[in-house]
Amino acid sequence: RQYKIGNYVVDFCCLEMRVVVELDGGQHNDKAAQARDAKRQQQIESYGWRVLRFWNNEVDRNFEGVIERIRDYLVD
Repeated sequence: RQYKIGNYVVDFCCLEMRVVVELDGGQHNDKAAQARDAKRQQQIESYGWRVLRFWNNEVDRNFEGVIERIRDYLVD
């Protein structure tokens, strides 16, 4: 579920592991949006969170693969 971290509302997070999962649609594909996303991610990480990003279509087409990548990330 969404959660507020600093001035940002993230898509999903695990409070215990301090991990954020962000899902990005096509509007995140241009250079200006990528710059904003990088700044946002840097700020969230400065609060001690780790950020994982996935494209919406990746979730739609390969949900189990996305879950596996999240699981692998948490185990490492």
